[in-house]
Amino acid sequence: MVTGLSVFFPCHNEQDNVERVVRRAQQVLTGLSVDYEIIIVNDGSRDRTGEIADSLAQNDGHIRVVHHPVNRGYGGALQSGFRAATKEWVFYSDGDGQFDLAELPRLLALSETYDIVSGYRLNRSEGWRRKLNAWGWGEVVRLMLGLKLRDIDCAFKLYRRSLFDHIEMRSMGALIDAEILTRAQRAGYTIGQCGVHHYPRRAGASTGANMKVILRAFKELFKLRRDILASISHNADPIER
Repeated sequence: MVTGLSVFFPCHNEQDNVERVVRRAQQVLTGLSVDYEIIIVNDGSRDRTGEIADSLAQNDGHIRVVHHPVNRGYGGALQSGFRAATKEWVFYSDGDGQFDLAELPRLLALSETYDIVSGYRLNRSEGWRRKLNAWGWGEVVRLMLGLKLRDIDCAFKLYRRSLFDHIEMRSMGALIDAEILTRAQRAGYTIGQCGVHHYPRRAGASTGANMKVILRAFKELFKLRRDILASISHNADPIER
């Protein structure tokens, strides 16, 4: 049973989404019997994201803000969120509001069985080009790293916080999810899967399909593959629920 939960949102230029996302998190978390904190990681935003985040934190003691003076990339934002978490379990979702935290209890229910619960999108609300890119990237990552997950990069994941005391995080870009999951699996941590719904972005612009982001991810993949696969071997496959 989860009694302590850190929830964090990596945000880069999400001034039109961050308050709505945090308010929804407050609504869901106050309805659960859990000691929680909400962490907003402002990853070098050039808009009012940081200002809005600070205002939210000033009015609610459950909320903290981590500011990056410059943009560190998606991996850097996730690393900061995981390291800032203080509760027994840590959950993250992107600050763009494309997931509904009302589905979080489904992941919490699986925490009694697994060390990690990884969401997968039941219906990707994206254009065909982004879907094709995601499919290709996923196939390459599964082949090169041996991960048997349906949706490696789904931004709706729950982790036992203590595992971050024992595994490295080096990726500063889009490889971060694959790196953490691969290192954790090979170190013996168990992974379950849970389907969640995916909704269209209401405001702002995604950077995931940016060619620079894609090329950086592939560069990291080839650079880290040998290091990641040199970790402790473990043959357990993730279980879908």
